[in-house]
Amino acid sequence: MAIEFKPMRSMIFTDLAKEQYRHKLLKWHMLHVEDSIAQFEPYVMKYAFYSALPVPPDGERFGVARFHLCEHHWLLNPFTPEFTNKAFAEVMPPEVLKWQNSIPDDDEVEGQANMDADEFRATTGKKGGRPFVFGFHPLSWEEDLKGKERTIEDGANYRFIFMIKWPDGVAEEEGEKWLHEEVFPKLAAMPEVTRILSSHILQDVNNCQYSRVTEVWFEGPEEWHRACVEKAVEIAKPAFAQTDVFPYLEPSFNFTSIFITDIPYSDNYTQYRGYIPKR
Repeated sequence: MAIEFKPMRSMIFTDLAKEQYRHKLLKWHMLHVEDSIAQFEPYVMKYAFYSALPVPPDGERFGVARFHLCEHHWLLNPFTPEFTNKAFAEVMPPEVLKWQNSIPDDDEVEGQANMDADEFRATTGKKGGRPFVFGFHPLSWEEDLKGKERTIEDGANYRFIFMIKWPDGVAEEEGEKWLHEEVFPKLAAMPEVTRILSSHILQDVNNCQYSRVTEVWFEGPEEWHRACVEKAVEIAKPAFAQTDVFPYLEPSFNFTSIFITDIPYSDNYTQYRGYIPKR
């Protein structure tokens, strides 16, 4: 099989188990930048980190990640057989999984052997943490549902990004019908919502368990709360609901999200200069 030109975008939602680990997780990610660029610079166009904004009131039911979003723009699929053999193994200490809430905090993993990178990214969260969220989708959004006239001069955006996994036994067509006939129209009608963009996740790339990614923009957290908590009572509960309140899906496992701003804290190709502590 030859290497296939396949432009894609990917997002990784990274959570934080507790504030005790934030500085440790930040240091590891900044050191990991060098490891990553050494691996994929020839075929990745963008590699950036966006800080997660604070979880707004009632945000916990949306499975919010609390550390950062990692974004890549790919020229090809990195999970094909042609990329099996790498000159260096990535540095993947298992304690990072604890810091990012993928395994229980009481797991004794410090000092254990370096993990295989693909095994690290395949963490399901079934043992007490949350899944490792790594979704690929088309480089351009498939659906533009509101706000295509918005420009950069219309103000800063409070970006609510979420991924959905339909419950076991629910056909994707049923979930998509509810999303397009109930959720998206109700959100689009709310003045608090300024932009809606959505795409299917390319699950065949890395066996991602989530099937759709969506961005909904607001002026700020107060507008988000009015729309997604207060007014969301108007969004009908589907037959496959797992909870009694919107988004009606199990937090972190069937509905996972993050809040970010327009700009990254590190555009790693253009801004990264190494992990240089200041005294």
